[in-house]
Amino acid sequence: MGERAISRVPDAPGTTPDDLLSAVARGDEQAFGKLYDLVAPRVYGLIRRVLRDPAQAEEVAQEVLVEVWRTAARFDPARGSATAWICTIAHRRAVDRVRAEQAAADRLEFVGRAAVDIPYDAVADEVSGRLERQQVRRCLSGLTELQRQAVTLAYYQGHTYPQVAALLGAPLPTVKTRMRDGLIRLRDCLAVS
Repeated sequence: MGERAISRVPDAPGTTPDDLLSAVARGDEQAFGKLYDLVAPRVYGLIRRVLRDPAQAEEVAQEVLVEVWRTAARFDPARGSATAWICTIAHRRAVDRVRAEQAAADRLEFVGRAAVDIPYDAVADEVSGRLERQQVRRCLSGLTELQRQAVTLAYYQGHTYPQVAALLGAPLPTVKTRMRDGLIRLRDCLAVS
């Protein structure tokens, strides 16, 4: 018997990630199930390479796929494939998680070092710290509500940009812009004071 040439049969209409994502954008839950089955292993693998921790990679992969469900209507096939769009979301989420973890570790290290190096002139430091906190509060009160909330969530509570956007129910680009503008205003206010 001779060898038969195996040719690739094109995907049936409606089964490619692009087709499925378009259906998901219209609210088709079955299409989302199929899309999930197609892309979840790839999303998890990509995130796992960035995070290294399987539990965190699973958590971020779930967040990504929920975001895909919620934002499928934003997908523009003219800008690339559905798989590329989903992988871009996954990579950004993974990097955001790494940055958040690093920021938390840096804060802990800073607090740990500060606890070891307690100066004997603690009263002067406490008074100085109180004055600085009052100054920061005064400058924060000069920001718009969205700027103040975004800066507080990111810098005092350690949330990433996407997390801040989700918590505030605002688009990510808007949150980034308001946060940048707010930080510039804070810098100027604190420099004047």
